[in-house]
Amino acid sequence: MKKRALFIGGTGTISTAIVKRLVNELDWEVYVLNRGNRGDVLPKEIHQIICDINDEKAVLEKLGDLTFDSVCEFIGFTVDQVQRDYRLFKDKTKQYIYISSASAYNKPAASYVITEGTTLANPYWEYSRNKIACEDFLMEKYRNEGFPVTIVRPSHTYDERNIPLGVHGNNGSYQVVKRMKEGKPVIIHGDGSSLWTLTFNKDFAIGYTGLMGNRHAIGEAFQITGDETLTWDQIYSTIADALGVELKAYHVSSDFLSDVGEKYGYDFRGGLVGDKAVSVVFDNSKLKRVVPDMATTVRFDQGVRIALDYIESHPECQKEDPEFDDFCDRVIEAQEEAKKII
Repeated sequence: MKKRALFIGGTGTISTAIVKRLVNELDWEVYVLNRGNRGDVLPKEIHQIICDINDEKAVLEKLGDLTFDSVCEFIGFTVDQVQRDYRLFKDKTKQYIYISSASAYNKPAASYVITEGTTLANPYWEYSRNKIACEDFLMEKYRNEGFPVTIVRPSHTYDERNIPLGVHGNNGSYQVVKRMKEGKPVIIHGDGSSLWTLTFNKDFAIGYTGLMGNRHAIGEAFQITGDETLTWDQIYSTIADALGVELKAYHVSSDFLSDVGEKYGYDFRGGLVGDKAVSVVFDNSKLKRVVPDMATTVRFDQGVRIALDYIESHPECQKEDPEFDDFCDRVIEAQEEAKKII
């Protein structure tokens, strides 16, 4: 008998790869509950449930007497949303897997080597504090009622539709790629030497699916990342190499970007000061004890070429961002002027 999973969301960068792996490689029966906006990215074999997850009565009517081996939550960002899930699924699943975030780890942490035991605290980013609060609620339900929760903390996961960067505008990464191709300077936060980990979504899916239906995962938290760690200068240089262009790196303080970016509607305080500006190296030994198959199969130099090939052949992914382009030029000009004054 096939194992059965329900995905809440299911069409994002991470969840799409997981659903495809479950259907195409592991032979699970997969249900996806969302509003049906991006059903074209999912395998035809899945069962689509079109419903607003916030309409609890409608959800229960749609699900009927269905029960699941794993319920997988990908769009739960606040405590009231996981409280809703608890009400809906406490009697319908053997496992509830909650996607939290590695940004929830203390910033800066006492050690750059991050384990699941690293303190959770992020004074810079409300998103991360909300994730911590969700974890606290779910683990309290596990300890007091046996609610079968598994916490998963991704870091920076990407797919073929996007290029992972530290500094970009509201339209994504393409404008930075365009600046590289045009020979313009590209802003890198800090001095470019802080350490970061990037994970291709297919590799993330190996770790995640290994936790599904795994009794050793109940009541536990796991970070899922690749094993390759790069500096931000190396990340940007790898992208430039894949494009066949020279990288013109321009380093700007994360604090300065946070202060001036706020005026333009860019949240660099959370995304940089509270996350990407801090060196992190993830110790994945806990995950690998439970999921021995977990491995990095797509290095960043390979993944970025996959992404660039896809983006160059899909015009809808080439979202230009003239406002961010202007922001970059203004920041660079201001810093150059400051050099002349001092």
